Amino acid sequence: MKLIFDVEDKPSGSRLAVFALQQMLAILAATIAVPVIIGNGLTPAAAMFGAGVGTLVYVAFTRRKSPVFLGSSFAFIGSMAAAFAGGVSMQLGMLGLIIGAAAAGLVYVIIAALIKAVGVDWLNKLMPPVVIGPTVAIIGLSLAGNAVGDLQKSDVTVTEGTNYAAVLCGLVTLFVTMLCSTYGKKMLRLIPFVLGILAGYAAAAVLTLIGIAADADSLRIIDFSVFERTMFPEGGLTVQSLLSVPDLVFMEAFKGAGELSASYLLTVLVAYVPVALVVFAEHVADHKNLSSVIGRDLLKDPGLSRTLLGDGVGSMAGAFFGGCPNTTYGESVGCVAITRNASVLTIIAASVGCILFSFITPFVAFIDSIPSCVMGGVCISLYGFIAVSGLKMLKNVDLDDNCNLFTASVILIAGIGGLSLSFGSVTLTEIAAALILGIVTNIVLSRKKDSDPEPGSSDE
Repeated sequence: MKLIFDVEDKPSGSRLAVFALQQMLAILAATIAVPVIIGNGLTPAAAMFGAGVGTLVYVAFTRRKSPVFLGSSFAFIGSMAAAFAGGVSMQLGMLGLIIGAAAAGLVYVIIAALIKAVGVDWLNKLMPPVVIGPTVAIIGLSLAGNAVGDLQKSDVTVTEGTNYAAVLCGLVTLFVTMLCSTYGKKMLRLIPFVLGILAGYAAAAVLTLIGIAADADSLRIIDFSVFERTMFPEGGLTVQSLLSVPDLVFMEAFKGAGELSASYLLTVLVAYVPVALVVFAEHVADHKNLSSVIGRDLLKDPGLSRTLLGDGVGSMAGAFFGGCPNTTYGESVGCVAITRNASVLTIIAASVGCILFSFITPFVAFIDSIPSCVMGGVCISLYGFIAVSGLKMLKNVDLDDNCNLFTASVILIAGIGGLSLSFGSVTLTEIAAALILGIVTNIVLSRKKDSDPEPGSSDE
């Protein structure tokens, strides 16, 4: 893939601002969803702040060579919930989030040190293209149901079956994105998601206003009450309701230090540490995918040890401020792939933008109000690109060889089928489970290759 902006390129002025906004729009809906799911005092604004800081940490550790944004990790939702289990106070729960993220980050630091000592050649042998390609593909394919599910629903009314008004808005988003990316001039091709989301939002706003006027619930797509709750909490518009300091986690967390006990600490560690080991596999797959997009092997330069350190320490920073451990986002990789803008400066600008906009209440409200169907339309293209980029890794793999055929097959079916395994509070996600199954399959069946006689040998 020929990039319009390479990793070291520096877009300037208004173009950089628009590119940064596009990255933010691509990742923020998912980023702010985690604190909404967890609750217990966590806020979208704080998650935005934490994601911005965590990404800047990642960029620093990777020496500005890896163009990807870090957002709230869904893999740790169960771990985060465990920090608040048992009726603990909000302050102690928030302290648990920081401690858990620090422990998970420490796992990454230890693995990074080991990789720094022994290199990554063993990893490339353990995860050749026939293993990593299908794994990357299922990262996108496993999210297909989420994208289509979001495409079909309204954020205001719950109806049986498909909401066709929502589908219309999602398809407007999708087709504007695709048309701009395919037929647009240089600038339009660089910002298809901004234009797609704005077009979908406009269509949803028009239908919602018609639905309100005609008292037709099926046409009401956008929940405008988000603005009222966020900007007019006491019935009036004030400076405080336009600009406010996010409720950063550390501001409350250390108030719970007096309640900390050994049993609670053990509970948090058990909830976080095993998940970090599982997410390591996804970290490798994400960076293999990004490497194929930008045409550089990130596992060698800046090196897997540095990407792990960036991800681990970035997760610590994200949890310290926003409560959520961070991870590299497939939406961000998809955005880079479709726009062909791999400029790390864009990622830096998006990170700074997240930090600054977390103080601007109307922006947080706007992000929160983007309807699911609009993001569903965007994600169809984003997740699809992730899946296709994984399948492209198989183009030079001999699938007539049974070892390669079975390895790719079990990964795809296990991943798409949703194979996940739970061991107590630890869940092996479908991606991690499929990857491990594929690695084992490849190792077992590769022995047949190793034992086959060479052509022309006396054993033939």
